[in-house]
Amino acid sequence: MDLEYLLSMDPAAILLVPVVVVVTAAVIFLHSLVLKFLSTATVRNKVVVITDALTGLGKECAKLFHEGGARVILCGKTWGKLEGFADNLTSAADPKLTFPPKLVLVDFGDMNSMPDVIAETLECYGCVDVLILNSNLKVKAPVQSTSLKMDKLVMDNNYFGPITLAKGFLPSMMSRRTGHVILVNSIQGKLAMPSRATYAASKHAVQAFFDCLRAEVQEYGISVSTVNHTFIISPPPGEKTKKSIWSIFSKQKVMGITPVEAANEILKILNSKKREVVMAHSLPKMAIYARSLFPNVFFAVMAAGVNNAAGVNNIAALADSEEL
Repeated sequence: MDLEYLLSMDPAAILLVPVVVVVTAAVIFLHSLVLKFLSTATVRNKVVVITDALTGLGKECAKLFHEGGARVILCGKTWGKLEGFADNLTSAADPKLTFPPKLVLVDFGDMNSMPDVIAETLECYGCVDVLILNSNLKVKAPVQSTSLKMDKLVMDNNYFGPITLAKGFLPSMMSRRTGHVILVNSIQGKLAMPSRATYAASKHAVQAFFDCLRAEVQEYGISVSTVNHTFIISPPPGEKTKKSIWSIFSKQKVMGITPVEAANEILKILNSKKREVVMAHSLPKMAIYARSLFPNVFFAVMAAGVNNAAGVNNIAALADSEEL
């Protein structure tokens, strides 16, 4: 019956379907190119600070903004790695269209150094137009196995460090009545998961801080945006991400995002001034709504998923830093 129906159809109508699909795909592609061009034009000549330029996301942001003509200030814990990365950026770009990256050592584990970091950063160009706070320290362990020393270290890296830099650059932004602060946060700034109490607490705290800051600085023309993602997919060093149609069925691909996707989203935010972006699959997004609308159900599901025997004595699960 279906075959007879297809045979009876006008050939022109049958050919119209793939044509519509191709045209639609072309329009979407051109639209994305236009948005990227406009976003790149937005960062030209802007002073952009990336608080951890040595992670996957930090490198992609640095590359994107450097090629777009921004005055990039690269921050990180290791001077040698920063120099090597800056050299790679410079050699790969047209020196007539780009600015040599500036380098600043930043270690949120040493909060006493923050005043010097702020002063050194401002000395580079005299101001900061865009502050991208992507530094991160992740810990996964039960509450009773996490020391107060570790709690403080995580809070320094994920909360006190970012807000200290933001406070340090705010006077300059307020006097110039312009600026954009982008916090790269986690989905755990909205959801609290078992065995991640310290990490989730730091992410909730920093989310609340910048939500409040957004309202306070709006009258000065300063934008504050937050990006909440599940996790960043980063291939092992030297291994390129395989681009296969079957990769869309990978659980990691579905649940996570790539550094390139996150960097492009940040570039779009600079143009759109969007206040909040949640980069997550539908399941994590549903969990956020469930937490608000059906809290008892959400708490029951979380409790049921806890394996009390796993990880109690295993602090090897601690990560030096999440690949952002």
